[in-house]
Amino acid sequence: MTYIIVFFTHSGAIKFEKKMQKLDIPCLLQPVPRKLSSSCGICAKITFNGNTDDLVESEVESIYKDISKNQYELMYMSSN
Repeated sequence: MTYIIVFFTHSGAIKFEKKMQKLDIPCLLQPVPRKLSSSCGICAKITFNGNTDDLVESEVESIYKDISKNQYELMYMSSN
């Protein structure tokens, strides 16, 4: 599955990318798709077959499953 991870801060996105690299999970930082909002404007696009709960960290604002081009399903939204 491909997921879009949206962050509260740019530094949170960078920390997340480093964590994914250590876990050998493909991760690409990119601008947040226009359909999705973001506090910092950057997101991570990852390929991940595990439980999305394992991706949740304090800097994660939301997690979307990439259904198809410009189609996303909300999987997690922070209560902050």
